Amino acid sequence: MANYIRHILKARRACEKGFMSFLVWRERHIKEKTFVSILALVVGVLGGVAALVLKWLIHFISGFLTAHMSVSEGNYLYLLYPFAGLLLTTLFVKYIVRDNISHGVTRVLYALSQNKSRLKKHNMWTSVVASSITIGFGGSVGAEGPIVYTGAAIGSNLGRVFRMSPRILMILVGCGAAAGIAGIFKAPIAGMLFTLEVLMIDLTTVSVMPLLIASITAATVAYVFTGYDVEFFFVQSEPFQTWKIPYVIIMGVFLGFVSLYFTRSMNMMEKVFRGFDSRWKKIVVGGGLLALLVFLFPPLYGEGYGSITHLLGDNAGTIVNNSIFYGDRGNVWWVLGFIGMLVLLKSFATSATNGGGGVGGTFAPSLFVGCMAGYFFAYGLNNIFGLDLPCRNFALMGMAGVMSGVMHAPLMGIFLTAELTGGYDLFLPLLIASTVSYATIKIFEPFSIYTMRLAREGKLLTHHKDRAVLTLLKMGNVIETDFVTVRPDMNLKDMCGAISRSSRNLFPVIDGKGRLLGVVLLDEIRNIMFRPDLYKRMYVNQFMSSPPARVKTGASMEEVMKTFDDTSAWNLPVVEADGTYVGFVSKSKIFNSYRRVLRHYSED
Repeated sequence: MANYIRHILKARRACEKGFMSFLVWRERHIKEKTFVSILALVVGVLGGVAALVLKWLIHFISGFLTAHMSVSEGNYLYLLYPFAGLLLTTLFVKYIVRDNISHGVTRVLYALSQNKSRLKKHNMWTSVVASSITIGFGGSVGAEGPIVYTGAAIGSNLGRVFRMSPRILMILVGCGAAAGIAGIFKAPIAGMLFTLEVLMIDLTTVSVMPLLIASITAATVAYVFTGYDVEFFFVQSEPFQTWKIPYVIIMGVFLGFVSLYFTRSMNMMEKVFRGFDSRWKKIVVGGGLLALLVFLFPPLYGEGYGSITHLLGDNAGTIVNNSIFYGDRGNVWWVLGFIGMLVLLKSFATSATNGGGGVGGTFAPSLFVGCMAGYFFAYGLNNIFGLDLPCRNFALMGMAGVMSGVMHAPLMGIFLTAELTGGYDLFLPLLIASTVSYATIKIFEPFSIYTMRLAREGKLLTHHKDRAVLTLLKMGNVIETDFVTVRPDMNLKDMCGAISRSSRNLFPVIDGKGRLLGVVLLDEIRNIMFRPDLYKRMYVNQFMSSPPARVKTGASMEEVMKTFDDTSAWNLPVVEADGTYVGFVSKSKIFNSYRRVLRHYSED
């Protein structure tokens, strides 16, 4: 046994030595740009395969559970499946993953902004398993958030294996995310646009080629294994006419408010579930709410793509299939009300799924809500005012509009909708609906549903170069601690002794508990420090002064720079929340770090 272990260790050392030799050879013979393109190709293949596996698992589980359900009446198993899915997912996450893998896109954004684009190894597969269980059992979420997390983790870990720099890791994370979207939707353009608009990775001469390679490769993998058909079957039955443009603009405003409602209701429900201190209470409340909603409104089961297909085929009556309202499928007003309730309740079903312990994203829910909202708008106007608006076309525009509003990504919303359905003939109205919807929600909500959490904490990487660089700077790297501290009861003689031991002209004054009381500036005591007659008569508490401001240890670099601008100071003390002295930050130190990071961040 000992010899066997010895051979294994010897073989491992040999492999590591060989791999290090390969890395040295690669650096000498393969340019970095070329090697990044090769890695992007590998990431594209792996991301495309991961997307296929995830889709297959979801369809297998969902098909197995719902194959024998009745179309013409309510199915009481809908009251059981969501509970089972949330329970199984929770057990998997708690006992196998042992990490929080929810809110995948937000976690990718955090890794880009705060963790040098590093994601854990288990993220390459755990989200696939957890989300397939959640969605297959009826969780009202999408698979796109988990596949973005999975693809980004593949890119991050592959880059780390080959010892790539944080700048290249950022590009590979974007490649993985783009590959995930392109692979699961067969939408290479939307995959690349996702990284630019949602993950906010800059489109530079270094990043454009790897992103394209990863997106196209993943989409090709999907086409090879599943055929060239689009995700949703859509037939453009009539050309778009210009007299309908005013209705498209009005619907764009309507979609903007629907997007705002979706975002705000999701945030509200998220706060409710955060207030529960028990994991089991979350399962009971989330599972109960989800089961009730799915039983009453079966289109809320899973991603809801079947219902989208029905509406894009202009089959509104089929929307009530599998429900207790099946008998009312011929009643226009029942169908209109049913679709309206789906628009209002989807966000609650999605929140209940995630809040109850499920794993999934908001990508598919936003597509679902958009399709329902667009169809509801046209269907309602047609029946109330006797118009002849093509409902399927407006459903398509609704998908682009709500996605643009919820994710603050109008270009991705336009191209993804067109690629999903082949509806390029409606490109102009798609453009109008998306732009108006985005402009409407932007008035009320400056950040997308993915970025708002990080934006509030000042941890969001953006296209604004100055803010992006400040986000990449870490407070711990710019705090200086080589200041000699003094106490308020020290006399002038002791103060002069402290000055002789220091190379600084600034001295923090702290009490017995280490809390900052003030500062002593060398320039302000220069006129008395050479008067021995005052050595025993003057004390620090007599000539110390208050700093112009104090910086908390948890403050963002953007807040720190704003404080410098407001106070015109060159040095500011850093304290803990209870006032304990930590050190100082200086403008010169931050500027030096800023220039270094900017050169690294902007390097092409």
